[in-house]
Amino acid sequence: MNTALFPNAPDVQASDYCVFGLATCFTREDGEVKEVQVVEPIPSAALEALFKGIPTSYQYACGKPLGEFFEGENLAMPPEFPPPAQFCENFAARTVAAARTYQRSQQAQTLIPVGTQKADFNFSTERKRVLNADNIVSTEDNVKQHSYTHQVL
Repeated sequence: MNTALFPNAPDVQASDYCVFGLATCFTREDGEVKEVQVVEPIPSAALEALFKGIPTSYQYACGKPLGEFFEGENLAMPPEFPPPAQFCENFAARTVAAARTYQRSQQAQTLIPVGTQKADFNFSTERKRVLNADNIVSTEDNVKQHSYTHQVL
């Protein structure tokens, strides 16, 4: 029996497919950078890009039904992911969005079939994904415009 997982997304069922990846990310605390492992859904377009060999923070990815992550109102970590791993921010909303991309792309579901794992991505932490980075905008970031840009000629 298919059951809707979320009242605001009746089109998403517990049996729906999605790919979940284990990403190596970083947080900045007291001037130090700390490594963290994050489990997050990977939309179909992003997965297709990973298969083309772009550098990624994903160590591996698993094809899973959504029901393995949601036990009623609670999140459950499947055994494929290590104990120190944590769920990404807005996990449920991002999972709904990613699952919908696989509903539209049956071909993407064949890249990592349900119950399988892929670990031969182009894994790299050269460009660190900092989760709690502050984006500080300065006046030097402004694009310089010609003096006549906003004048009526």
